[in-house]
Amino acid sequence: MASLNEVRLIGNLGKDPEVREVGGTPNCTISVATTRFRKGENGREEVTQWHRVVLWGQLAEYAGRYLKKGAPVYVGGYLETRKWTDNDGQDHYTTEVVAEDLQGLGARRPAEG
Repeated sequence: MASLNEVRLIGNLGKDPEVREVGGTPNCTISVATTRFRKGENGREEVTQWHRVVLWGQLAEYAGRYLKKGAPVYVGGYLETRKWTDNDGQDHYTTEVVAEDLQGLGARRPAEG
């Protein structure tokens, strides 16, 4: 049986990207907000969903150089769930988008900083 794990998002950054190195490779985690509308008790309601997106290598460097909080972006990638254990032995899980494509949808200027 065939399977598919694909995510495409168009939204806005929730904060400035911060690039760091993990094992010598640039890494960056960004939050992307997407908004949709649904029918609610008082008519049409706006619903915002936040997505955690992980960027590696050149995509992380691009985000750090060209993107700022509020910037509109396109993200293409796949979902991945990670598990970790905290200091108390409690298991935790997080699901995030691992980006394979990232495009800024606004004007392309180096971020000041």
